[in-house]
Amino acid sequence: MNMNYRSATLGIIAAHLMTACAPAPAPEHEDVRPVRTIVAGRTPGSVGASYSGEIRARYESQLGFRTAGKIVTRLVEVGSHVKRGQPLLRLDPSQEQLQVTASGAEVEAARSQVAQARVDLRRSEQLLARNFASQSELDHQRLVLDQAEAQLRAALARRQLNVNLQGFTTLVADRDGVVSAINAEAGQVVTAGQPVVTVQAAGEREVAISIPESRIDELRQAATLKVVVWAHPDKSWSGTLRELAPDTDSVTRTYSARISIKDPDPALLRLGMTATVTAPDVDGKAAIRLPLTAIVDHEGGRRLIWLVNTKTGRVGSREVKLGSAQNDSVMVLDGLSGGETVVTAGVHMLQPGQQVRLVQEAAVSGGAK
Repeated sequence: MNMNYRSATLGIIAAHLMTACAPAPAPEHEDVRPVRTIVAGRTPGSVGASYSGEIRARYESQLGFRTAGKIVTRLVEVGSHVKRGQPLLRLDPSQEQLQVTASGAEVEAARSQVAQARVDLRRSEQLLARNFASQSELDHQRLVLDQAEAQLRAALARRQLNVNLQGFTTLVADRDGVVSAINAEAGQVVTAGQPVVTVQAAGEREVAISIPESRIDELRQAATLKVVVWAHPDKSWSGTLRELAPDTDSVTRTYSARISIKDPDPALLRLGMTATVTAPDVDGKAAIRLPLTAIVDHEGGRRLIWLVNTKTGRVGSREVKLGSAQNDSVMVLDGLSGGETVVTAGVHMLQPGQQVRLVQEAAVSGGAK
């Protein structure tokens, strides 16, 4: 019995000794996420938006004939420089010439009727003086003369109208400028008022652009606008918003706008050139812009960002209010004061209070270009 008890005791002691000599289990390590960050900073200007457009003339005239007819002569080409009053196109004048001839004959007939009415009136006055005619006959002759004179005036007006129509067979430029479009050719029959020639006036130049509805107020508040053309990227001109359409285009759903260019150089700013209008500042306030990759969409339409505590190396979320986006950045309206370290890559793998490792810290954020 003593031997069995001694054996059991020795076995227990040996088991304890083996347990004590065994290596301790490795402690669990916290998962440290590598992230990229940026330091939120403020820069002047809140939009820095740019819009592509086309150089246009301040005044554009779509000219058409004031009478219908067949075009017989085309006197200009697209790109031709024209002067005010210069002929552009001509219609076949034969029909108008016939109308002038017919109205002239009506005038001569009306004059003959007036002359006859005057003779009849004098005769009636002589007969009444001898008591060979009544007063009513004299009054009737005076009425006949008045009608004949009215018919003469009407015939003269019709003749003048036909003379004017004959002059309308020649389409002339209403201002100095450049022919930018011709929509008819010789031999084509056109109606009265149909636009056939477009003349862009010399002098003032503008940029025609389209504005999305979300940027209307920003463009109106823009203190300065800068215009640059692709053909001369090293030069720029100042511009101002002159015109903004009250309604959107039915296809693009954008608002048309015209930007007047101050002191344009006709030698450099040619019609049809592609131009870019930039609004470098809108309200002059400081603004914070972050990359779109820093934004996390949350339930209920909330927008969150991850901030890194530089002392502990841990992250925490913060809700922000966003403004307009441009290219790959977005403006932060509320939620940041500047100087915070914001995670810009790896945001979807983070948890509140998680330890992170900064892979690369970018420069201070600013206005996107």
